[in-house]
Amino acid sequence: MKSEELTQSLKLFIVLSRAYKSLHECTNHFFQENGLNPTEFAVLELLFHKGRQPLQKIGNKILLASGSITYVIDKLEKRGFIHRVSCPSDRRVTFAEISPEGEAFMAQLFPEHEKQLHEMMSALNSDEKEQAIVLLKKLGLSIKDLSY
Repeated sequence: MKSEELTQSLKLFIVLSRAYKSLHECTNHFFQENGLNPTEFAVLELLFHKGRQPLQKIGNKILLASGSITYVIDKLEKRGFIHRVSCPSDRRVTFAEISPEGEAFMAQLFPEHEKQLHEMMSALNSDEKEQAIVLLKKLGLSIKDLSY
């Protein structure tokens, strides 16, 4: 492997890491300003857009360890944003469902989040965004195929 290719791969990693860090810091600040942490927002956003979800499946959908889900659900439930619903056909399954208060909260918050993300991505035009999406998806999927 050529030295230039190794250097280029390292540079790409550093650029991606710094871009992610900047985006992550801005969105985390936004969530904190609105009384949430990123995980709480992710759970609310999932329930807001996808509806009732089994607790056992939420962790995978938002990339969180299953042990942490109960804690997050408890916090959101205490705030009145969600509630638990037992599955009538399987007692082992419990669903999380967004409450009317949570729905109203997210109906106000999500458009602001969406606008902030759009502003953060404004350095790229539409074609560049599409190209970045395709390339980053290709990169992510190819890494899954490697065994480390």
